[in-house]
Amino acid sequence: MPFGQVVIGPPGSGKTTYCRAMHEFLTGLGRKVTIVNLDPANDTLPYECTINMQSLITLEDVMEKLRLGPNGGLIYCMEFLEKNLDWLQALLEKQKDHFFLFDCPGQVELYTHHNSVRNIVAQLQKWDFRLVSVHLVDSHYCSDPSKFVSVLLTSLATMVQMELPHVNVLSKIDLVEKFGKLDFNLDFYTDVLDLQYLFGHLEGDPFFAKYKKLNEAIVGVVEDYSLVTFVPLNVQDKDSMTEMMKAADRAIGYHWGEGEDRTLQAMMSSALGADYEYFKYPFFCNSSCKSF
Repeated sequence: MPFGQVVIGPPGSGKTTYCRAMHEFLTGLGRKVTIVNLDPANDTLPYECTINMQSLITLEDVMEKLRLGPNGGLIYCMEFLEKNLDWLQALLEKQKDHFFLFDCPGQVELYTHHNSVRNIVAQLQKWDFRLVSVHLVDSHYCSDPSKFVSVLLTSLATMVQMELPHVNVLSKIDLVEKFGKLDFNLDFYTDVLDLQYLFGHLEGDPFFAKYKKLNEAIVGVVEDYSLVTFVPLNVQDKDSMTEMMKAADRAIGYHWGEGEDRTLQAMMSSALGADYEYFKYPFFCNSSCKSF
């Protein structure tokens, strides 16, 4: 049974950088990893790509031949892939014993209300893939209450639309205060605590004060679903990457390969200059897994 992460999120959130970093991290643990590029617009890949959608269709060709803009072109490309999944299936079957990272396009509509990506993922599940959505958003949105509310709504809509085990990620957490100091501790944003406190900051801006009821309604929807939380991530920090890997593996019940735990402990001990207790928290998966 193949396992994998479907890496999604808005433009500039760090999806490709995440795929490269996670590939290097998992490979260092001894896990066989295959990156699948499903972005027809990404022609400068910083990683070795085993399966590349651009060998099937490219955004540049679609825009030139069909006279579509970038957004319409991306939607056409994903619909084209949906109609030609036999191409993808043939390539995936050659890597059956690998862990997969699916690097997806950076267009929000594809994950909030358009059906092609959801249908592609649903077909992968019919092929017995166990997948988790890794939804990246740039952490600098935390410095602006109005943008953070938008991120919460987008994240919730994506979770409902994708219909997969889901991990929301605040990427570039090391740069979180680059565009302004946070109004609350980081836990407020990662755990999505009492959002009513945001209203005081929104009311300070005359523009957003006009939309107080709308903001209250949006926050009410997010709190009623009570689904959205975030994992903070710095891809340059091994401890942060470890927590991210654990969250994604738990979501799909991934059973660690032989020696992965020992390799991780040795790597972290070397990085921290001391023994590293990796199994600080219990790891739960299906009944066939070993208990750690």
